Amino acid sequence: MSQSVINQGFHFTLHKRLSRSSLARAGVIVTPHGSIKTPAFIAVATKAAVKRVLPEYMYDIGAQALLANAYHLYLQPGAELVEEAGGLGRFMNWPGPTFTDSGGFQVLSLGSGYKKVMSMEVSEGVDSSLLVPMRRRLAVVDSDGVNFKSHIDGRLHRFTPELSMQVQHGLGADILFAFDELTSLHDPYVYQQESLTRTHAWATRSLKEMSRLRAAHPERPYQALFGVIQGAQYEDLRRQAATYMSKLPFDGYGIGGALEKSQLGMIVRWVNEILPESKPRHLLGISEPDDIFIAVENGIDTFDCVSPTRIGRNGAAYTPDGRVNLTAKRYERDLQPVVPGCICYCCSNYSRAYIHHLFKAKEVTGGTLLSIHNEYFIISLVDQIRESIVSGTFFDLKRTWLGRYYQHT
Repeated sequence: MSQSVINQGFHFTLHKRLSRSSLARAGVIVTPHGSIKTPAFIAVATKAAVKRVLPEYMYDIGAQALLANAYHLYLQPGAELVEEAGGLGRFMNWPGPTFTDSGGFQVLSLGSGYKKVMSMEVSEGVDSSLLVPMRRRLAVVDSDGVNFKSHIDGRLHRFTPELSMQVQHGLGADILFAFDELTSLHDPYVYQQESLTRTHAWATRSLKEMSRLRAAHPERPYQALFGVIQGAQYEDLRRQAATYMSKLPFDGYGIGGALEKSQLGMIVRWVNEILPESKPRHLLGISEPDDIFIAVENGIDTFDCVSPTRIGRNGAAYTPDGRVNLTAKRYERDLQPVVPGCICYCCSNYSRAYIHHLFKAKEVTGGTLLSIHNEYFIISLVDQIRESIVSGTFFDLKRTWLGRYYQHT
């Protein structure tokens, strides 16, 4: 099997579909700054920096692309400066493909979910009392766009689909996302419907503005635009969104939204059964091993998450036998590598005892070393998954790998 859709320097080729019962697949996304073999984990560099890890290290450990956030870079240092520096990749000394999120996540994180950790670990059911009161929100949505109050200096900023496209275009990423509204699971169904209608209108406006920017700057490398599928955990809304977006001339699709971990595979499958097979699909915000297998099995090509560096900065490491916390006293005199046999820079040079010491001494180097290891661990896992799809051994790998990783849970 080999299918390809080409669009001026950006194209996706599907090389292998696992089986009729699974949507898992392997392919290649080609961008002006290089290719991405899929499935692939896209490391997060929110402010043009992977936290605690130099871009050179990310390249050395096999990262294929990085994802930055348009809202944060708009506030600081400004898209104009990044554009003047030659674009996001050159600004951060990253040679490969780049993605930029639209700012849609901040609609939730600074709005109804302000200062809450929005993850798949949420309570069941709708509870509007858990939403942040309007007077305390730093993001307020209307039909035309979003008013943001900067978390840096309190200044007001107006984000619209047009501005999001202008910012992302200036940043120069290879893959951009249409401006959307991310809702909370605690928003009622009626609001989810209203939000979806708004996101769809913003999608068409994003496409129109991106078309204008491309025409105005024909000398610039092609920037692909992905439409974002929302709809929370409602099957009718997710399918409606996928149907609507699949009819628009996007280069690919992002699947977004807060959702319960137990519903991940089902929701992704609802969407990917409808989206065109010839275009790439990105899942926003996952990196735990079981979620990765579930997402890939249900047709996801790329995904991103801050988790590898977040848990690394807090002293935790991924290992084949599960996650471990190296700040625990039992590692105080343990001179083994974090993962014996791992070839990452951290495991090749440092012991558990040394990293334990760094955290106890409050040295940030400990977080750096574990972040390098965790990024390498997830990238390598996804590399194995891709190889297993090509060889037809995906389900064997899933059973043995997850069986070992979660054996103590």
